[in-house]
Amino acid sequence: MFMRIALTSGIVTLTALSAPVQAADLDDIIYAPELPVTQPVEIGTGWYLRGDLGYSTKTRGVATDYSIFSAGPPATYTGATFTGSSLDGDWSGSFGAGYNFTDYLRADVTFDYSRGRFAGSTSSTGSCTGLAAGQCASAESQDFEQYGFMANAYVDLGTVNGFTPYVGAGAGVTRVLWEPANSDQSCISAVGNICTGTATDRTYPGSDTWRFTYALMAGASYDLTKDLKIDLGYKYSKIRSGDQYGFDATSAAAGATGIKVSDNGFEKHEIRVGLRYSIW
Repeated sequence: MFMRIALTSGIVTLTALSAPVQAADLDDIIYAPELPVTQPVEIGTGWYLRGDLGYSTKTRGVATDYSIFSAGPPATYTGATFTGSSLDGDWSGSFGAGYNFTDYLRADVTFDYSRGRFAGSTSSTGSCTGLAAGQCASAESQDFEQYGFMANAYVDLGTVNGFTPYVGAGAGVTRVLWEPANSDQSCISAVGNICTGTATDRTYPGSDTWRFTYALMAGASYDLTKDLKIDLGYKYSKIRSGDQYGFDATSAAAGATGIKVSDNGFEKHEIRVGLRYSIW
C-alpha cells in the first residue's frame, strides 16, 4: 500500500514538473523567429500591353522583272527587266499584349501594319501603234498594304539605373495586299524625244497573299514609372516574295494567264519607339 502511494505521488510530481518545459518547447516551435513567413502567391502578374511606331531606314524587295505576253500563234511569254524600280513606305505601327515569365524572359503577340508604293519604269524596243520609229515606254505605280500577326520572344539582359537592354526574335504571317497597278504609257523616239503616236494606259489587277515573316530585334527599355516603360530599338524583318500583279484585261482576253510581275519579298530595317504598360 505504501509503495502504491509513493509511485502515484512520483508520477504526479513528474507530470507537474514537465508541464512548463513542454509549454516552453511548444512556444519555441510556434514563435521561432527563424521560421519563414508564408506569403500569398500572386496569380497572373506579369501581363502587359504594348504599342510601337517604326520608321524604315531602308526597304528592299522591289520587283525587278516582268513578263511580256504575245498572243501568237503560238502564245509566248518573254521576260524583261524594269529600267528603274523603287519602293517607299517609311512608317509602320503595331500593338499587342505580352507576359513576363521571369525577370529575364518575356513574350508577346503583336498586330503589325504598314503601307507604301511601288514605282517602276519600262522601255521596249517595240514601236507604238502608228509610229514605226517610236518606242513604247511606261511608268508603273502601285500601292500596297501589309498587316499581319507576329509571335515574339525577348531576353532581357538585366536592369541598371532603370535601363534594360534586350534581344529578341519573332515569326508570323503577313498579308500583302497589292492594289491595282496603273501603267502610264508613252511613245518616245530613239533619241529620247516625245513623238506623236498612240500609247494606251493600262490597269493591272493586284494580288493578295499571306506570307511567312520573321524578325530580329535589339534595343533597350527605360522605366518611366513602376508600370510604364519606354522602348527604343532596332528591328529587322523579312517578308517572303510573292505575286504582285497580273495581266491587263486586253492581254487576258487574248489568252494571257498567270502573273505578270512578282515582288522579291520585303526586307526592312526599322528604328522603333514604343511604350509597354503592365496591367496586372
